[in-house]
Amino acid sequence: MQTKLTELLNIKYPIIQAPMFLVSNVAMVTEAMKAGIAGCIPALNYRTLDELRVAIKELKANKVEGGSFGFNLIVNKSNIKYKGQLEVLCEEGCDFIITSLGSPEETIRQAHAVGIKVFCDVTDLRFAKKVEQLGADAAIAVNSEAGGHRGNLSPEELTSLLDKELSIPVISAGGVGCKEDIDKMLSYGAAGVSVGSPFIASVEAGVTDEYKQACVDYGAEDIIMTERISGTPCTVINTPYVQKIGTKATWIENLLNKNRTLKKWVKMIRFSIGMKATEKAAKKATYKTVWVAGPSIEHTKAILPVKEIVAKLVN
Repeated sequence: MQTKLTELLNIKYPIIQAPMFLVSNVAMVTEAMKAGIAGCIPALNYRTLDELRVAIKELKANKVEGGSFGFNLIVNKSNIKYKGQLEVLCEEGCDFIITSLGSPEETIRQAHAVGIKVFCDVTDLRFAKKVEQLGADAAIAVNSEAGGHRGNLSPEELTSLLDKELSIPVISAGGVGCKEDIDKMLSYGAAGVSVGSPFIASVEAGVTDEYKQACVDYGAEDIIMTERISGTPCTVINTPYVQKIGTKATWIENLLNKNRTLKKWVKMIRFSIGMKATEKAAKKATYKTVWVAGPSIEHTKAILPVKEIVAKLVN
């Protein structure tokens, strides 16, 4: 399974274990590297820059041939820790950075200066062209089957379009739960895939057993969109609690969102409230559970070690 992605990251298989808020951790990425793929952790999973620095050092110590590790950065104003996180990543070093929700220009400039590759989340051709012009090493095509914040185009439509129009590699994100899915994405022109939801139900994942079991018990038909987490549509498991609270923004949020001055503040407040609720659901099982996941949990039949999940993806 040699592709442009395996060449870029010196990995055995063209798979990135996607960065997942509160789920991804050092143990997961270490096992991913041992299994011959790349692993990525959101920098926001660490409350302090010192904790982030410790994680980088652990991953550097755990790195093996055929594996690779990186971190995800939210690069817009909602992440007040962004500049400090980027500085730590560039000081300590990692194999790659994935940028989300903003312009990657500063990240690309600083990361490339110290030999770190930068991949950028995109959902359409316009932004993909922009990150290519800024010097991104690859575009991560977030399609309509991705978990969490997803795109609007199908895996085939988005991947084929970007592969045709870009000169940099395209990594398909969303809709991968088995080897057949990977083969499809590669046939659309992808150089590799980013896989998240199947790894939630891993032994090493840093969430509750209830969250992991939900990914086993529920399937693709149970994934719905909600605006109640970050103000931006996000995919979650349709639990009884989600059904109770509904999936639409409140009337006052809709009203305030029409005001140009107040709109960004409303989104920041909703993002903060939503992230706290998601953290509670991930770390402590209550009846108020909002579990983020994508439709690829359809293929999740048991809670397994990361190495076994990787084996199921490549064999």
